[in-house]
Amino acid sequence: MRSIKDDRTARAVIRDEALALFAAHGPDAVSVRQIATAAGVSAALVVHHFGSKEGLRDVVDRHVLETFDGMLTEMTGEGAPDLYDPAATGSLVEAVLQHLPADSPMPAYLRRMLLTDSEAGKELFAKLFAVSQGMLAALSEAGMAAPGADPAVRAAFLMANDLAVLLLRDRLTEVLGVDPLSQEGMARWASEMLAVYASGLQADPQLPEAGGAS
Repeated sequence: MRSIKDDRTARAVIRDEALALFAAHGPDAVSVRQIATAAGVSAALVVHHFGSKEGLRDVVDRHVLETFDGMLTEMTGEGAPDLYDPAATGSLVEAVLQHLPADSPMPAYLRRMLLTDSEAGKELFAKLFAVSQGMLAALSEAGMAAPGADPAVRAAFLMANDLAVLLLRDRLTEVLGVDPLSQEGMARWASEMLAVYASGLQADPQLPEAGGAS
């Protein structure tokens, strides 16, 4: 077995390797022995720290929830994106891009959490919806959006559009030729997203504004 060469505890290394394996293959397809091998420890040490694979999965779920909780708090609390800054979308995707390294397994794990019937996934989804409602309310108060006839549905629609980039990341990369969670991909995505939100599907940011030339 290899030795742990970074400054994380053995428990943290095991958790992080489990997160990466669960994200790539799904928790059901990963064994305690595979996690132990990836972490460079014995299977007995994994059981010692977490009790079982389910116990480890619970810890991984909580770690992911706490990480995204921090991002959501930053999006809505002090230091949140300026609503009047057209470059600041205040989206979850933008938060992921800013706070997680490009090779982080968390977006892939988030996808699994949200698409399975887990309590952690339900908890995170409810928090994302609450944030979307808050953002819509703030935009409406600032005169930058209308709440619509059904504000709950409008907030859910905006959230679904945001989550689509994370949930369909691999397929979007294939058809666009760029990772939407990269700097280049996010710049392209945000430009079109903001144009459509501002002016609908007829929006064309390339066209000059009417009255600009006579």
